[in-house]
Amino acid sequence: MSHIVVVGAGLAGCEAAWTAANAGADVTLIEMKPDKYTPAHTSPDFAELVCSNSLKAKRVETAAGLLKQEMRRLGSVCMAAADTCAVPAGGALAVDRKLFSKEVTARILAHPKIKVVRREVTDPFGPEGDAVIFATGPLTSPGLSRRLAEMFGGALSFYDAAAPIVSAESVDMESAFRASRYGRDEGSEGDYINCPLNKEEYEAFHAALVSAETAPLHRFDTEDGACDPRFYEGCMPIEVLAKRGVDSIRFGPMRPVGLRDPRTGHRPWAVLQLRSENADGTMLNMVGFQTNLKFGEQKRVFGMIPALHDAEFLRYGVMHRNTFLDSPRLLTPMFSLKYIPKMFFAGQMTGVEGYMESAASGILAGINAVRIAKGHPPLILPRETMTGALAAYISDPNVREFQPMGANFGLVLPLEEQIRDKRERCSALARRALESLDKALESDI
Repeated sequence: MSHIVVVGAGLAGCEAAWTAANAGADVTLIEMKPDKYTPAHTSPDFAELVCSNSLKAKRVETAAGLLKQEMRRLGSVCMAAADTCAVPAGGALAVDRKLFSKEVTARILAHPKIKVVRREVTDPFGPEGDAVIFATGPLTSPGLSRRLAEMFGGALSFYDAAAPIVSAESVDMESAFRASRYGRDEGSEGDYINCPLNKEEYEAFHAALVSAETAPLHRFDTEDGACDPRFYEGCMPIEVLAKRGVDSIRFGPMRPVGLRDPRTGHRPWAVLQLRSENADGTMLNMVGFQTNLKFGEQKRVFGMIPALHDAEFLRYGVMHRNTFLDSPRLLTPMFSLKYIPKMFFAGQMTGVEGYMESAASGILAGINAVRIAKGHPPLILPRETMTGALAAYISDPNVREFQPMGANFGLVLPLEEQIRDKRERCSALARRALESLDKALESDI
């Protein structure tokens, strides 16, 4: 009987443990919480969502939606939990983050082949098993980070940020309206609360935002010993983005397209969208407003948005350091080390960006850890699939200036036939991906 050790009980680690156990292996899942927490984690539960509660688009014709459908077919524990804990979010799949984590935790703890051990791992060669999967996340503990950096000749770093959460009852609905973009979910109230600004309000808000005081960032070592606050483009702080130009956020997270203010009958000049953070709808996430402003500045500046003039901040936005490996140099498409085949890595530390991307990497690592332990050939999914395309990207030795990448159709192999219409092209890519996945799994039985 194979014994697989998984270090880290985030989304990727839970998927890896679940998948390996369902493949017949005995699994030891090691998690340092609640004895020790990272700067971004607060709950003792597994699969904690520390930034947005959105898992991105639902429609299978989108890259994010396709990835989630592939994960369902691969037996994902996170997708099963997400479908159970979903909250209204228009075309996106969003979850009540506390219920989601509790649901994943309950499923993991109930699995008869998974043993959970609560302790910190600081030595990559400490855990003993037929294969070991490190899924310790972008906030890997300092001790283990140092050891991995020594192994790999240095790790890359970037800063990540979370958006504030406000109390729903504190939002001034006289200055806001419910709607989804382009009238999606017609017949319902609308899954988003939209906080509009006119031109004058927006320009005053923008001026305050770019001049607001930010919290100090912790210094970290670079090759020249300087402080290099490198931000990941997919999670750019709103104040950093705003400094690119007066219209930068109006064409970004505050874009008003597809929305019409029922009070005026016109499209707003700019709009902040609020999305339910929990199933009761009492907590609202400020969509796209990741920030590193000081807490007092967040209340002052964001309070300039008319609907938030008396907003109660249940959680202020925060920023923290993330790390990821130089995966194209180190990893194979099955997420194992090129020179230590029984040592696997999974999750955001491999350079896949996003909750579900991280979880999907955990599924592949779990499948292949069992296969390697048993002496079987690995499962390499075709690049026609989104999961396989992500695995190919992080392990492609031709990739230079490696940066985290989320699911997108640019990663998958192009269609043989050219389809001009984008919606039809994406539908064809999704159909081909699911057919390719089914064939790969059938031929593997």
